[in-house]
Amino acid sequence: MFEKILIANRGEITLRIQRACREMGIKTVVVHSEADIEAKYVKLADESVCIGPAPSSASYLNIPAIISAAEVTDAEAIHPGYGFLSENADFAERVEKSGFVFIGPKPETIRLMGDKVSAKDAMKAAGVPCVPGSDGALPEDPKEVVKIARAIGYPVIIKAAGGGGGRGMRVVHTEAALLNAVTMTRAEAQAAFGNPVVYMEKFLENPRHIEFQVLADSYKNAVWLGERDCSMQRRHQKIIEEAPAPDIARRLITRIGDRCAEACRKIGYRGAGTFEFLYENNEFYFIEMNTRLQVEHPVTEFITGIDLVQQQIRIAAGEKLAFRQRDIALKGHAIECRINAEDPFKFTPSPGRIDSYHPPGGPGIRVDSHVYTGYTVPPHYDSMIGKLIAYGDTRDQAIRRMRIALSEMVIEGIKTNIPLHQELMNDHRFIKGGTSIHYLEHKLATKDGVVKGK
Repeated sequence: MFEKILIANRGEITLRIQRACREMGIKTVVVHSEADIEAKYVKLADESVCIGPAPSSASYLNIPAIISAAEVTDAEAIHPGYGFLSENADFAERVEKSGFVFIGPKPETIRLMGDKVSAKDAMKAAGVPCVPGSDGALPEDPKEVVKIARAIGYPVIIKAAGGGGGRGMRVVHTEAALLNAVTMTRAEAQAAFGNPVVYMEKFLENPRHIEFQVLADSYKNAVWLGERDCSMQRRHQKIIEEAPAPDIARRLITRIGDRCAEACRKIGYRGAGTFEFLYENNEFYFIEMNTRLQVEHPVTEFITGIDLVQQQIRIAAGEKLAFRQRDIALKGHAIECRINAEDPFKFTPSPGRIDSYHPPGGPGIRVDSHVYTGYTVPPHYDSMIGKLIAYGDTRDQAIRRMRIALSEMVIEGIKTNIPLHQELMNDHRFIKGGTSIHYLEHKLATKDGVVKGK
């Protein structure tokens, strides 16, 4: 086992990884920007290294600075968390060539799954169902593009092969708009990801977003740890996640989960990962694989009792998985609300000083957050400042516990999206379960009786 791990991230996930390491008796090195010098996890670290000024391009994305920090502190491994460099194959490669262990998949696997075209090809070969679409990248010939779209049937969605996080995609409803949409998406893809390749898929009208958590070691052992419903989204960003997914037949879930585990074995996957699907009319369609830890991993930890961060570390250290699929037992229900420093309905960021902070408690409540009274939320990074997770024996109990926890949570001095979560926990469609990925945006568009969209 490692004696010292460097955590190449910031915010709540750095504190989460740090806690896992401390429980395992592993020392931690935390890198931070000048803006994060007062962060809780910096104070708690065995060692900390400032790697640059506030902008992430000069700090958390500064690969040479992170490698240097690992060298001067004699760290043995680097955990990338999520976001930033966590799915950057070049970073993973640099880490390993510099003599450190990258706590995540092999660089070539990150590259394979990071390109959405090669990822779909790999999943098809592994028997994982995919969204109907172009067979690989779209050709340059406009006539061929039109022919492909007609074969799929409108509406279609044009996606960047190197995209993610809701960027680099455009929905097309008519043939007249097709070629212009392809041209624009190619240009955006080149500018944002340095890769102009785009592909086409059938656009599903009202799907749910269902994802499967997997763990795989270096010895071709792989398991799936249940599924999560992440359909409550705004602009492709998840707001609420829960596990298990309500109102989907377990035989369907088991069939897809087993295929995900088999796909891990076929591509030689290593570490934690997530297969993301769209689900509509009792069918699952693979859209992408995230080759890292997910923001919403706590809901899976609640229903399985498995610490995913510690498993990542054990796998990276060369250990075999200590359990098989038959050992995985799902129990109860968990819901996670992402707590963001933003206006709850306008969604404008609200950085600044937290004058008062009081986290909720009680049975089945978990708070993953790095903030405290007097902490200043910097304006330079993502607005998420924590996650509130509620667990219960049933979904109904988890919802009731979440309502209580939200009512107890105090964050004063800045605006947060807690009022939005309180509204959603009382929303009749959410309570029923099974909303589509468009539900929240439609709800917000029709707020106050003003219909702004479908």
